[in-house]
Amino acid sequence: IVGSAMLLVATAIFLYYTTWTILMPFVDTGHPLHDLFPPRVWAIRIPVILTLLGSAVVGSFLGIVMIRSSRRK
Repeated sequence: IVGSAMLLVATAIFLYYTTWTILMPFVDTGHPLHDLFPPRVWAIRIPVILTLLGSAVVGSFLGIVMIRSSRRK
């Protein structure tokens, strides 16, 4: 059940982001559909922020593991 829920959420996010980044530039700016999406600049900012945050978490984890393993020796 948890895996199915995660797959459903990932699919919904993928469809939303794909619609926002690929289809919305072709829709007129006055169309009410634009109210469902944030400004286009966030289409770049969100993945960059998530990539930097993920890299920081992975780097911190590796640093902690390396420090702890050097203390044991």
